[in-house]
Amino acid sequence: MKYGETEVTFNGQLLERLRKWQYKVITVIIDKREHSEKYSQWKYDPYHYCLEILTERYRLFLDINNSMGDVMVESRGAKEDMRLKRSFRRIMESGTHNLPAEDLSTHLTSLELKVKSKQANIAGLQVADMVAHPARRWCFRHFFNMVDTRQTFGDRIIEIPEGDKFFRYKGTIRSYGAKKLP
Repeated sequence: MKYGETEVTFNGQLLERLRKWQYKVITVIIDKREHSEKYSQWKYDPYHYCLEILTERYRLFLDINNSMGDVMVESRGAKEDMRLKRSFRRIMESGTHNLPAEDLSTHLTSLELKVKSKQANIAGLQVADMVAHPARRWCFRHFFNMVDTRQTFGDRIIEIPEGDKFFRYKGTIRSYGAKKLP
């Protein structure tokens, strides 16, 4: 098989697996400038704010599916990981701005955030990595009306979540499977 044929075969198999695997996509995008301007007194770390909103959406997904789940993220570095773990524990102990801690504890199995390195090769984190950038472009198109006519492999990937992998609530992706902050 030639190099080009190998790539085409690999990409085709990857897309087919992304269609067949059971997962849901929940993504959050934050406009940091708007966040800073809107909340000049409230300087919640944008990354931690996203964690809170993702946790709320995930809890809704679990509730709708009468399930429990766990939260795992990919490591960003020792200091960042510790800060994010503390933030998650605070969310689990005190709740979010919209949900009490008791509600979260009935859906999430642990007070502790699981943090794994890329080298650990966790399948779910690998899938999240593959979908993350295409989901970001999807958000730019739908929330910021970005016009980008480039055709990328990511466009082929994001068609799959658009079809049936984005989390939907009452049929709606926006605000549930994809949320723009602030």
